Amino acid sequence: MTTPYYSTLLAPILNFLQCETPDSWINEAKKTENLPVILLDHLACELKAGQTAMFLIRKYAVDKESSQILFEWFKPYEDFLYRKQGNLQSLNNKNNLTKAILPKNNSPYSQDLIDKMVLLIKEELHHFYQVLEIMEDRNISYQGIKAGRYAKGMMKHVTTYEPNALIDKLIIGAYIEARSCERFAKLAPHLDDELNQFYVSLLRSEARHYQDYLALAEQVSGGDVSERVAYFGKVEAELISTPDNDFKFHSGVPIFRAN
Repeated sequence: MTTPYYSTLLAPILNFLQCETPDSWINEAKKTENLPVILLDHLACELKAGQTAMFLIRKYAVDKESSQILFEWFKPYEDFLYRKQGNLQSLNNKNNLTKAILPKNNSPYSQDLIDKMVLLIKEELHHFYQVLEIMEDRNISYQGIKAGRYAKGMMKHVTTYEPNALIDKLIIGAYIEARSCERFAKLAPHLDDELNQFYVSLLRSEARHYQDYLALAEQVSGGDVSERVAYFGKVEAELISTPDNDFKFHSGVPIFRAN
């Protein structure tokens, strides 16, 4: 993949984000001893990204039967991550839907919300499986990992009334996907060939995910959402650019402690 491709793909993302990843985070993330943490957190982030989309359409858009179908789709992955049940082999061929996901009667939200989120879920669960494959190949065993401050730090600013709450959640989703894309691009050149190629392969889907979230936020709003986008941009940038004592894929400036 060439430099011009990177530049073209990342230009709108860098314009969207209010700060770039600090060099201090890259310097920490590229250390060989931190690779297990990066992969473990990346694994968890892929499932959480899928869950976010699933929770949104279960709450706002789909009928009861479709909600149950979505729940069952996620169960093997959640069993693995949270209950340590199953393995790479048991997750093989689990990422599929056998029935259509249908909207609620008289739902104010369009089929476009469902379609975009279902596609996002399929891709995030596929990425989850790919990360798990890499971990298994490198003998990195799965262990529970505590969530960092990043997503929670943005979610606490969500408006409490609808449809503004949904709009805020969609904007937050856009920032998480955009930041993931930016970090994959920044970190990839410092990794071995396999991981470099894998992270570069994720850039296009992550870039599209952020655009889908933004488009949906505008669609639900029925108007301009730039004020809320700017607001959450400041919140996100502060989480990324301020000291953070917990090193994760979306953490802020690492705090170094003397041994």
